[in-house]
Amino acid sequence: MRRHDGGACFLIPEPGSAGLPRKLRLFLALWPDPAVARKVAGHARHWSFPPGCRRYGPQDWHVTLHFLGSVATERLPDLVEAIDLPLESCDLLLDRPQLWPRGLAVLCAMHVPPALLDLHRRLADALAGLDLPVEQRTYRPHVTLARNAGDATTPVDGPVVAWPVRDFALVVSTGRPDRRYEVIGRYPTT
Repeated sequence: MRRHDGGACFLIPEPGSAGLPRKLRLFLALWPDPAVARKVAGHARHWSFPPGCRRYGPQDWHVTLHFLGSVATERLPDLVEAIDLPLESCDLLLDRPQLWPRGLAVLCAMHVPPALLDLHRRLADALAGLDLPVEQRTYRPHVTLARNAGDATTPVDGPVVAWPVRDFALVVSTGRPDRRYEVIGRYPTT
């Protein structure tokens, strides 16, 4: 079903639809527009990745806000409504390439804009109000570029990615290798 609310657009599966799973693996994220995806691709070209690592491409790049995990499909309407929060536009600068434990190659933000921190906090409150899990660790916005990349070399002077935050998305993990993620809802700035 398609639904439009004040600029927000959703492609929400109807609970009880034929072939729709009883649960969906969901997360909230910043989703790049084509210009941001090109900037991330330009940055990724400055890395030296080891053979055998699992690189992510433009269809996979995002900045996670909250991972919800497995959510019953019948809870979607309540979730869609609860996370319909105002968003103040801001710019996120992804300026710190790093290798995290377990071979995760990421591009991080050294500083998180206050508007993004505020959105993260308000979304956490909304999720907690629905008895959904909320990450307790400090929020570290990042784009995952590769997994199993422990021997990768980070760029010394790779380009900074300026990401204009103008909306956030409700995303389902499909479990399919050809299309890992699918955006089912977008929430624009007010």
